[in-house]
Amino acid sequence: MHLIQRGNNRQPCFFADEDYRCYLDWLGQAARGTGCRVHAYVLMTNHVHLLLSADCANGFGGMMKALGQRYVQHVNRAHARTGTLWEGRYRSCLVQDDRYLLSCMRYIELNPVRAGMADHPGAYRWSSYRANAQGEENALIQPHPVFAVLGVDHRTRAERYRELFRHALEPCEVDQIRAATNGNYALGNDRFAAQLASALGRRVTRGKAGRPARGPEVEGSGELFE
Repeated sequence: MHLIQRGNNRQPCFFADEDYRCYLDWLGQAARGTGCRVHAYVLMTNHVHLLLSADCANGFGGMMKALGQRYVQHVNRAHARTGTLWEGRYRSCLVQDDRYLLSCMRYIELNPVRAGMADHPGAYRWSSYRANAQGEENALIQPHPVFAVLGVDHRTRAERYRELFRHALEPCEVDQIRAATNGNYALGNDRFAAQLASALGRRVTRGKAGRPARGPEVEGSGELFE
């Protein structure tokens, strides 16, 4: 699952380095407690992206509930604030294995570059790029099987994963990931979507009629860019 959670009214949800560190620490604890695994992440100023897998369908919701409650209490206490921090329920999409998963990983870790907050994904501290692409130790990250087959050891996997960043994601790939996540659709091919629709008993692709998909969110600082 690719998951996005935004700050309420597009406002910041991280105010100091300690906030980022606490969030990642508690993310790891919540993931372990609910049978979830974190494959990629980025913490932006006013939203987060996570790529996860879980042992059971309700693992994602349980993890985010436990993490959200603990983190909101920390922020309100540390920064003398009250009220809602997050913008309602997170948005998400189920991701097909193979190239779709690797594209989603790159999409997440390139977010600071698209937002103009870093020239290179390795220059941004609060993402999984250094772990996945540079072999930096990070207890939070558990490689997905699709990532693991990139090489026989950590070094080879990191090198081959870095090679994927030599070429930018195609605009159509970025649009597809955004649309799927914002609409809670399937991110994958037609067969994957059909299998999910049958299993879930609902439509998992964008309909032909209705409200148009939301476009990119860009403001001066670039921090709303997804």
